[in-house]
Amino acid sequence: MKRRDAIKTLGIGTLAATAGCLGGFERQSAWRDPPLVEDRPAAVYLPAITEGMMMYGKTTAGPYGVALTYSYPHRFWTAASSELQKTVVEADDSIHLMASLWDAETGTVLPLDAGVSIEILRDGDLVSEEVAYPMLSQQMGMHYGANYVLDGEGDYEARVRIGGTSLSRTGSFAGRFESAETATFEFAFETDDLYDVELRRLGDEAGSRGAIPAMEMMGVPTGKAPAVDDLPGRHLGRQTSADALFDAFVVDDGSRFGVDGAYLYVSARTPHNEFVLPMMGLRATLDRGGTAVLDGARLARTLDPDLSYHYGAGVEGVEPGDALTLSVDVPPQVARHDGYETAFMTFEPMEFDG
Repeated sequence: MKRRDAIKTLGIGTLAATAGCLGGFERQSAWRDPPLVEDRPAAVYLPAITEGMMMYGKTTAGPYGVALTYSYPHRFWTAASSELQKTVVEADDSIHLMASLWDAETGTVLPLDAGVSIEILRDGDLVSEEVAYPMLSQQMGMHYGANYVLDGEGDYEARVRIGGTSLSRTGSFAGRFESAETATFEFAFETDDLYDVELRRLGDEAGSRGAIPAMEMMGVPTGKAPAVDDLPGRHLGRQTSADALFDAFVVDDGSRFGVDGAYLYVSARTPHNEFVLPMMGLRATLDRGGTAVLDGARLARTLDPDLSYHYGAGVEGVEPGDALTLSVDVPPQVARHDGYETAFMTFEPMEFDG
């Protein structure tokens, strides 16, 4: 059931439980504080409510593909080092805007460290401006978003400003994504259009471990990590910590990645939908017969057209019998929608064999 239909049927007051997918909370609370699963696991879980989204447009800006989508204003959790803070919907929030960002040539989603902001203008005057948080959503994957205040219904211009990145880049990404770019979208805000965005209540499934499948919308990439079998090098295994998946690899000839010797890298991803998990602090120790080949070395956050977003470092080599230990000292510094906020925070060290 769509929220507008329920409101038309039942009025402004409480939406009765018998009304179907929207039952059990008022129109206003549906915007500000929808149901949250009790006794949530410290893992990825199915949320109580899923919200759809609709698109305002898709364009390119320099090397970037950019899409602007929207949904109801809703809560999310932001990460600050090892702490999460809930951001609630404020009384004057009008809309949740989301910018998806990818390399226009390869379709690789780009979790950039330099930041994305969205300016909203009306008749040339600034109405709202917010930093768009890097975010993970079970349906949209990796994107940037925040709640925005608008000045009523009507026509607006959104300017998505993309900062250049200082991330390590390898392969054909070397030297790219350094300049700032702006993508511009014209859109009309209509309350009825917002009410047409679908809401679904999961019922007894809510709280169980799992994830809503990712949406496919007009060719907008979600940031799904490459299949493990498609990644280059020797696979050293997969380990799980804080409900995140870590696949470690070594490429014996690291020249392709700008290093002498071998290239050790880790592809980190969410369970179920296998979205890339960016913006972590990840360290590696490689022990060979009691001697540290790597001793807590920081793995660089890196963009590559084949490996996607990953963590890597040069090493003289990885031999059979070597012991690799990975540790996370900074959890992913991305905001999370419902279903991800209890995962990817408290990590235990992971052991791999060479």
